[in-house]
Amino acid sequence: MNTLDNVRVTRITSTEDTLVVDFEDGRSVHLPLIWYPRLFRATQAQRDHYELLGQGYGVHWPDLDEDLSAKSLALGKPSIEFTRQPRRADSATLAA
Repeated sequence: MNTLDNVRVTRITSTEDTLVVDFEDGRSVHLPLIWYPRLFRATQAQRDHYELLGQGYGVHWPDLDEDLSAKSLALGKPSIEFTRQPRRADSATLAA
């Protein structure tokens, strides 16, 4: 079994550009907030209002309708919304 299958979030904090995730095993990851567009557009109060799901296997932000798994956060995966956004370079290429 992969050790990431049992990773659990204990705490989430953020700044205007970084999401910090603390895990039960003592690890922390610092992720670019822009990778999570709903969180990036949110107020600090909205980002601070989260719930741990399934004893920390997931995180839910009720004000934002955002859910992220502990495993995806531990792996440093951007949200699907972010990966589907057109890149500025792609937009410039399409316009040319």
